[in-house]
Amino acid sequence: MSELHWMTAGAAARAIATRELSPVDLTKALLDRIERLDPKLNAFIRVDGEAALQAAKAAEAEAISGRLRGPLHGVPVGIKDIIDVAGLPTTCHSKILEDNVAAADAVCVEKLRGAGAIVLGKLSTHEFAIGGPSFDLPWPPARNPWNTDHHPGGSSSGSGSGVAAGLFPMALGTDTGGSVRNPASCCGIVGLKPTYGLVSRRGVFPLSFTLDHVGPMTRTVADNALMLEAIAGHDPLDPGSAAPPRGHYAAGLERSLRGLRVGFVRHFHEIDTPADPEVTAGLEHVARTLEMEGAELHTVKLPTLGEFGAVNRVILQSEAWSIHAPWLGERPEDYGMLSRRRLMAGAFMSSGDYVLASRRRLEMIAEVEAALREVDVLLCASSMDPACRIDQPAEVDRTYPRQARTPFNVTGHPALAMMAGLSAGGLPVSVQFVGRYFDEATVFAVARAWERAAGTDKKHPAII
Repeated sequence: MSELHWMTAGAAARAIATRELSPVDLTKALLDRIERLDPKLNAFIRVDGEAALQAAKAAEAEAISGRLRGPLHGVPVGIKDIIDVAGLPTTCHSKILEDNVAAADAVCVEKLRGAGAIVLGKLSTHEFAIGGPSFDLPWPPARNPWNTDHHPGGSSSGSGSGVAAGLFPMALGTDTGGSVRNPASCCGIVGLKPTYGLVSRRGVFPLSFTLDHVGPMTRTVADNALMLEAIAGHDPLDPGSAAPPRGHYAAGLERSLRGLRVGFVRHFHEIDTPADPEVTAGLEHVARTLEMEGAELHTVKLPTLGEFGAVNRVILQSEAWSIHAPWLGERPEDYGMLSRRRLMAGAFMSSGDYVLASRRRLEMIAEVEAALREVDVLLCASSMDPACRIDQPAEVDRTYPRQARTPFNVTGHPALAMMAGLSAGGLPVSVQFVGRYFDEATVFAVARAWERAAGTDKKHPAII
């Protein structure tokens, strides 16, 4: 336990339950690491250290008396700053909401606390989860711990950076066009966009009502399943919430892949948006490894990335404009340039555009559903490139749309991104696994088989 910052959430929880580890010692170790490293990373907007230590002391007393709250008892977590934490500002990384103090926890935060987790603070994001790595906001953008000159992905940028750097073992992110899976890809961690409606969004500032998801971000597949178990469930007060069957998401993590059918969506990275050669090599290595683990590989064709991207863009920008139009009319100067530019595009979307995109969306859902009747899980690219430098706006603009994540916001299927290897420059390259609705368990089983074979859970950035 000399390196507490690399402990998984599951290992920490087990050690706390058996009184081999003090929640106070773990929280102090992480707060010390945050104090030392976060000035380089900017993962946090606000560290709530005093409250975290008080919660850790309470968790320790409960553990000593044998009263464990749940499977994450005493384990620290970071929260993306578009998600409400009672008593703390939910700023959305924007001057617009600097003083927006939350009256109550978001449902997902409430569920994490109910499972015993300790909130460390609020994490950097792209402004309103749409901007980009902006330098004209009240707080600086987060950076990639594999190389701090590089972009950590977004919009859940602080979540990805902090988990990868060992500032906390798990974090909450949100995903509207890939914003959990982008930082997971750039920072070499595990990020899941669950099935649409599986996790309540009540208490989360919206970007796009029909595309938004809340998802877990961790260093290991097992921790991701553990975290999802804590936050999933029906919320009758969230209009988009679903009533899923009971998950037991970690139950089959170590199962054999023999006979499992994997559909490889090659055209995403070979034809639609040709990937960097190192990404292509990484995807081929993942596919071969899964075959060696007993899976059957099939080539699958879906609508093109261009089609998916157009539908996502029309729906997202239309719905985002409906939220931001009043502020953009009254105080446009208080937005950063990147988010203002992206949000303003919604003003030019017509009701006809929205209806046509919504109709095509239903057809795309049917096409992905048809593919998933022939295979058990899809394998495809996530990012088409390793992370670019954060101080090169033209390169950020070029690489940001070069991805295969938005299709599964359009369709709502569960999608997980994780490390596929490291580039020659020492930056993560990534892979994505996609499953049937509410079948996160199979997605986790395939991801775990790859993680187990490749040892991706043992690879950490050398930031010190």
